Amino acid sequence: MHQRAVTRPARGTARTSATAPTRATARIRAAVGAAAVLAAVVPCLAPTAAQAAPAHLATDVQWSTETLAPGVQVRTGTVRHPGVRHTWTVTVQAPATSRLTGARTWAEVSTRSWADTTAQQLRDAGFEPRVESVRWPGYSDTPHGVMGYRVRVGSYAAQSDAQPTATAITSAGFHTAVAWTGYDVQQPADRENIHVAVIDPRRFQGTVEGTHDGDVAQRETTSSVAAKLHSLVAVNGGFFVTSDADGVQGTMSALGAYDGRLGSMAVGSRAALVLGDGGRHVRVADLTTTVTARAGRSSYAIQGINRVASLVRDCGRPGATPSELPWQDVTCRLTDDLVQFTPLFGAALPTGAGVQAVLDRSDRVVSVGARGGRVPAGGRVLQGIGTAADWLTANARVGRRITVDETVRDSAGRRVALDRDDSVVSAAPTLVKDGRIDIDAAAEGVVDPQDLSFGYAWANSRQPRTMAGIDRRGRLILATVDGRRTGGSEGFTLYEAADFMRSLGAVQALNLDGGGSTTMALRGALANNPSDAAGERPVGDTVQVIPARTD
Repeated sequence: MHQRAVTRPARGTARTSATAPTRATARIRAAVGAAAVLAAVVPCLAPTAAQAAPAHLATDVQWSTETLAPGVQVRTGTVRHPGVRHTWTVTVQAPATSRLTGARTWAEVSTRSWADTTAQQLRDAGFEPRVESVRWPGYSDTPHGVMGYRVRVGSYAAQSDAQPTATAITSAGFHTAVAWTGYDVQQPADRENIHVAVIDPRRFQGTVEGTHDGDVAQRETTSSVAAKLHSLVAVNGGFFVTSDADGVQGTMSALGAYDGRLGSMAVGSRAALVLGDGGRHVRVADLTTTVTARAGRSSYAIQGINRVASLVRDCGRPGATPSELPWQDVTCRLTDDLVQFTPLFGAALPTGAGVQAVLDRSDRVVSVGARGGRVPAGGRVLQGIGTAADWLTANARVGRRITVDETVRDSAGRRVALDRDDSVVSAAPTLVKDGRIDIDAAAEGVVDPQDLSFGYAWANSRQPRTMAGIDRRGRLILATVDGRRTGGSEGFTLYEAADFMRSLGAVQALNLDGGGSTTMALRGALANNPSDAAGERPVGDTVQVIPARTD
């Protein structure tokens, strides 16, 4: 049976005061997970007891609250632990081999034997190392207890102060990285800047929808889409392609559906936010997709929608190499691949080897030939490589109908019907299920218990995060935390994100795209501090809270 870590409470004396807009400053005494949604004080976000952190942690919390419309409330907060002091340090990394690709890489955490040997070698070279144990977070599908050990040298007030030591250790034959201890989970972050929006569908008269703004082959900032739609609240959505080497930039690397139409396919069974009936009915579920092309009695499985044939970002499709399972930020390949392009794909179609069939709005083939061109209005295009190209050659004849069946199912095998008022935004992993923290990090491909070089910083270090959840009253919770020290904020680990969402009352929650993508816009204006040096990042799809139209 899975054993979850127990969170230590922080102790202090609560005190609040109100100003305009409503503000509360408190020294709170509460375990993480004790606060109700948008309560005057929120959890202190203390580390778990298994991390051996101090038992008494003072926490300062400041909130400003605003109601944007009936049923839409936003709270902006800063959580501080004034007694915590973080520093820069030098981490000595362990050589590793990627289990997935076989490529040489480096890991922050390794075995005790490696750590002890490395520490002794550093001492022999004149340095004063320390060995730190790192424990597994409370994931539902990974080992428990000690994950491994890391080796560090020094504590410095500034990153530049740590660099000479890192250079000297590198010159002695080691591989180093300069790290900020505030990204570790052993102690709380000294500052976290948080935005939380709660949308009550029983009171809110508008709609909540996932959107790619009409073109899945583009990247736009969350705030620009929000301004165009006159949204009250908007956050970034799911994972998307960011490099030409991995496909068409902006296309989603997981399931996306807009106005009831699939814009992309699932990559394995991963978490999704289902916004039914314009946000009247919302849930989080692990979804899969099955799409099939049929010509007469012959059929062929479509493995992708609106993506480049052979390139599967985040893997997770049958026949993909090196893995048919989901792997975050890894591009797998298919040698036999049939891809459907819909009118949502607004860019020029991919070219290259293979065969293409163009269909009109009645599903009849109007041309067969080389790949390229554009999707016709109201029609669709099928592109095939390998055996999929052979199937198209044999079955796609001008004038013949080729129908496409699309099925979305949840983890219980139930079919998820999509109508015009429905949308789906997906990412990974699940954070909260049935009111309990339930992070299936390995199953959704964001960590690998057999390869500690994979996903460690992504999942186990503090990062900017965007999260979505539903409470017992059916209210949608959208939350962001800034990270990478933008505005001084350090972010959440995945476990902290789950703990935070549960503390807000979420009974279901998932992790959306984070890092430099994390964005919240209010009334079309950027509200948080994205971590990219260039500012707000253009993203793929977004979640928009749109007021009802008035005449």
